[in-house]
Amino acid sequence: MLEIARQLGILAAATALLIGGQAVATGHADHADFDAILKTSVDDGYVDYPRIAADPRFPDYVEALAAPLPADASRDEQLAFYINAYNALAIRGILDGQSPSSLLGRYKYFKGTEYDVGGQHMNLYDLERKVIIPFGEPRIHFAIVCASASCPSLRAEAYTADRLEAQLEEQARAFLTDTSKNYFEPDRRRARLSRIFDWFPEDFAGHSGSVQQYIAQYVTDPGIAAALRVQDYKIKYQKYDWSLNGIEP
Repeated sequence: MLEIARQLGILAAATALLIGGQAVATGHADHADFDAILKTSVDDGYVDYPRIAADPRFPDYVEALAAPLPADASRDEQLAFYINAYNALAIRGILDGQSPSSLLGRYKYFKGTEYDVGGQHMNLYDLERKVIIPFGEPRIHFAIVCASASCPSLRAEAYTADRLEAQLEEQARAFLTDTSKNYFEPDRRRARLSRIFDWFPEDFAGHSGSVQQYIAQYVTDPGIAAALRVQDYKIKYQKYDWSLNGIEP
């Protein structure tokens, strides 16, 4: 009996190792680790970069992002993976001493540094433009965060396939109702919007007909929403604040 138990124990251990190895090999980065890091390092979108830098789980998570996704990964599994990957690598860039606060800094941050993500080698710019945006989901613009003050708030949890719809909807609503990012002057029929809507108008217009019609669904004031639906607002885009969205590492 003891010998059988010993052999069963060895088999169980080997199976666990095999499963673990397959998880890394097929791109199953442990989003639970990233989730735990974010929960302890993000407060209302404000990021404690020194805390993340000191967390030994973070470099392991970033390394695990390099492996390919499984062939049978669902659309939501893929999208959650790539959103998490973007946010983690944006943090990694800051921890590596980069900064998008200047024009040259933005080039190095978005285009000059490449990472291994899901079996591909790419920079943040291509991860956004060539991988994430083609999913056809405009709410990703409220979920991916490039470590800057004018970005959407970094969510204090990782994205997961089973909650992705609710998470994206919450991000969209939070961003559109954040008056530091978007606000409306109904007496002047004028909206001051985030520059994000200026950079990616086709993503929103392609979903709802126009930028105004898209944001109307998230505006809480019914009068403003009605005016936006008939494109009765003049749009002004705010200057983008590229300063860091947290504590310097």
